[in-house]
Amino acid sequence: MVGASDGIGRALVRALVADGWDVVGVSRSPAEPLGERYTHVVLDVRDPGYRKELSGLGVFDACVYCAGVGELLDVERLGEQRMAFEVNLLGAVDTAEVMIADWLPRGRGHLVVLSSLADAAHSPEAPGYAASKAGASRYFESLALALRPRGIAITNVRFGFVDTKMAKSPVKPFMMSAERAAAVVAGTLASKPIRRSAPWPMVALMWAVGLALRWRVLLG
Repeated sequence: MVGASDGIGRALVRALVADGWDVVGVSRSPAEPLGERYTHVVLDVRDPGYRKELSGLGVFDACVYCAGVGELLDVERLGEQRMAFEVNLLGAVDTAEVMIADWLPRGRGHLVVLSSLADAAHSPEAPGYAASKAGASRYFESLALALRPRGIAITNVRFGFVDTKMAKSPVKPFMMSAERAAAVVAGTLASKPIRRSAPWPMVALMWAVGLALRWRVLLG
């Protein structure tokens, strides 16, 4: 589990441990222990040695990538937008490289990547977040199609607003709790779909918003 110290990741760790899973959690922040079935490792996905250290943690049946950042746009601080690509997209890509290298010889494994319903629309408020999530969605859904014949499943999970520190918009329609979002992710570990989007009212709303913004771009 990458991104296991808070938010959806932490809620999912609790749920999986309670269900009898042995879980290794990775995040850039320490986390409180959750019993003998849980091991926590402090590791930042942006570190140059991330892939090497991750590969040394063992071989896993499944991996959930929950790490994510997203800052509202400040044109005087565009480095904050770059960070979204480093964590939301490139960190996930690096994680997938390590996991899939271990899974290919075994012919099995399951990677779950948390994207966002923001992947469907332009976002003047947080362009780095939306674009990095769009890149993650397209990459991992395409990779899922390529790897499924090799026995490896990849699931792209797209949420709207979840009640975590990432929910920075002043308006948060149809917001889910972290526990409810974690339950959705846990369900994908069993069913292994290529895409899972929730909640459905927010899916419809983001589709409409995305369409309106595309027309705005086209019309200038």
